[in-house]
Amino acid sequence: MLWVEDEPQLLEEGIRFLREEGFTVEAAGTYAEAWERLERGAVDLVLLDWLLPDRPGIELCRQIQQKWRIPVIMLTAKADEFDKVLALEIGADDYLAKPFGMRELAARIRAVMRRIGKASSALSNGAGGSVLKRGDLTIDPERHVVYKGSEEIALTKTEFALLYAMARRPSKVFSRLQLMDEALGEAFVGYERTIDSHIRNLRKKLERGDESRYIVTVHGIGYKFEVG
Repeated sequence: MLWVEDEPQLLEEGIRFLREEGFTVEAAGTYAEAWERLERGAVDLVLLDWLLPDRPGIELCRQIQQKWRIPVIMLTAKADEFDKVLALEIGADDYLAKPFGMRELAARIRAVMRRIGKASSALSNGAGGSVLKRGDLTIDPERHVVYKGSEEIALTKTEFALLYAMARRPSKVFSRLQLMDEALGEAFVGYERTIDSHIRNLRKKLERGDESRYIVTVHGIGYKFEVG
């Protein structure tokens, strides 16, 4: 685990507690230090402060999701609901506002790791672990990639999870709560409308340049996947 934080006292106290709880934790105080450590690999989760001295932590969160798809928990004094939704939409797996208790932090870490493990198992074992072919879309759960024809479509971890959940059962109507339960987990509880943002992003990526429709809005209920 990597904790990216520029408050030395919080970092020292937190790392000591987490190590006593059995976690392996390394520290970085800046965006640059964190990036260097991530490039070396073997990081299974990132605790990330929103405000770093060299570049915003939220920018690092976006880069992590694009390059490594490592789970991220944002730790920040920014407690506004808009900021929480923004962090989750960019790809953070949870959000904890400062000040927080160390026992709560440890519980959040365990919850995220359980959820990620459950999601990985579902993607690997769902539909026999086989590649889904839906129209001109190819959805590969093992490699976590999507192709439209021969073109790879870059999706965030959350976008992929939503697409996979719906594409496994074409024409089934999912409510927002069902999609959160199947694809996102408890970090999104109370923020059902963030699903709409992910669906908009998915549509832009999957349907650009033609009139194909894959994700259909069912007014008053939610969404369903249809072959374009």
